[in-house]
Amino acid sequence: MARPINKTDAAAGGLFIAVGVLFAVQSMGMEIGTALRMGPGYFPLVLSGVMILLGAAIVFTAFSSEDEPVGTLAWRGMMFILPAPIFFGLTVRGLGFVPSIFFTTLIAARAALKMSWLASLILSVAVMIFCTLVFSVGLGLPFRRFGPWLPV
Repeated sequence: MARPINKTDAAAGGLFIAVGVLFAVQSMGMEIGTALRMGPGYFPLVLSGVMILLGAAIVFTAFSSEDEPVGTLAWRGMMFILPAPIFFGLTVRGLGFVPSIFFTTLIAARAALKMSWLASLILSVAVMIFCTLVFSVGLGLPFRRFGPWLPV
């Protein structure tokens, strides 16, 4: 007997694959370069490969699971996850990168019902340190770590 297919997952995976192929085709007209000397087409091509692989994995799992009824709307998630990037965008120039990342992560972490305040704080500090090391120290992006709203 044939195994049921989760049509929602299959459609989502197909969408990821289609978008990945679209980006791959568009990046072919640009210079790709190498990993050390990336051209303008390098990142879209790598990103498209990741999207295609992710889409294939989603399609693959669609054949091993059944459609599940949609439950109640996750209000808590929407109340915390959706405003988090908006908060970051509105405060990154005034507060600076470091505090904005910390508070954005703290806001988003509160969406999880099982995450305590202590775990949220630890996660926020870890993400703040990681992002500062990667984007400010490692990549040398030109942004203020602490903004004019703070007396630092």
